[in-house]
Amino acid sequence: MVETSAGNQMQITTGRYHTLLISNSSVYSCGSSLCGVLGHGPETTQCVAFTRISFPSAAHVVRVSASQNHAAFVLQSGEVFTCGDNSSFCCGHRNTSRPIFRPRLVEALKGVPCKQVAAGLNFTVFLTRQGHVYTIGTNTHGQLGHGDNLDRPTPKSIELLEGVGSVAQIAAGPSYVLAVTENGEVYSFGSGSNFCLGHGEQHDELQPRVIQTFRRKNIHVVRVSAGDEHAVALDSNGFVYTWGKGYCGALGHGDEIDKTLPEPLSSLKNHLAVQVCARKRKTFVLVDTGSVYGFGWMGFGSLGFPDRGVSDKVMRPRILDSLRAHRVSQISTGLYHTVVVTHKGRIFGFGDNERAQLGLDTLRGCLEPTEIFIQEVEDEASLH
Repeated sequence: MVETSAGNQMQITTGRYHTLLISNSSVYSCGSSLCGVLGHGPETTQCVAFTRISFPSAAHVVRVSASQNHAAFVLQSGEVFTCGDNSSFCCGHRNTSRPIFRPRLVEALKGVPCKQVAAGLNFTVFLTRQGHVYTIGTNTHGQLGHGDNLDRPTPKSIELLEGVGSVAQIAAGPSYVLAVTENGEVYSFGSGSNFCLGHGEQHDELQPRVIQTFRRKNIHVVRVSAGDEHAVALDSNGFVYTWGKGYCGALGHGDEIDKTLPEPLSSLKNHLAVQVCARKRKTFVLVDTGSVYGFGWMGFGSLGFPDRGVSDKVMRPRILDSLRAHRVSQISTGLYHTVVVTHKGRIFGFGDNERAQLGLDTLRGCLEPTEIFIQEVEDEASLH
């Protein structure tokens, strides 16, 4: 959650073909409502403008996470609400026969206040205020972290992580999880494909395993981002590390070589990074001055560089000139679109908008950042 200069608490999260925004404890969504992921009821298949999601009147939403087909929300009270496709139990509700079209309280976590949530492809990860991690849903690759491949219909705490100290942050890729502990270590589990787990091999890990590269070098990690095919970490000194699939330069090392272990991004070593964001074949790094660096695949304009030229890839971190006039405080990227929030609370988007995922009044994509306005469109349910 980012507090803008106007005092507005904001968080932006991009799903596959949709975007969710928290602004002053209210949540807005736009884009394609696959399986009810936008939270506006069964009638809504697409929202072309940011529309306020109806929650119980006293609900103050502080965190949100979205994947392809479901979304999860953490309230100030610590309660968690979810909506979307629940066929894999990933929303935490017993009824799996139809999607959850409006945010519903996860009853199984009553009395277990949470502070963060991360939505994977068909599973969900919950981080409690005590620093414990619960998981639910599909477990084909061990992404639930319990030492087996059994799916879980109700949230279950990962015992191994309880024994290593409090967890400070979680990130979920399609089928794997990264967890950062308070003492700066990173544990990974789930699918080992593309070397995303950071252990130098592609084996699935059925329970959390510490990434030795950070431990051996005494690197204190404070934040991670789990992309579709690669991962990014940020340490307490503002240094950035990438690993996984190097296709299109998504790792930022000037080549397309896969990195089996975390490697420091030397070209950014003179900058103090404050946020990292990875998704499909692209990466963004936000530095303390409010500037944004991007690298990887330029498809659909979602990297923010209008000059496609002869190549559709950026191999090393490059500053987004089009955002230089704004001090960016947060960035989130989906499959083919990207949205940023400035420290003044302004919202800009670029990339594909064919499914209205940018919340703009035209369904044409944007090669350069275009300002997005919240039109305060109300959810139908809140009008009755």
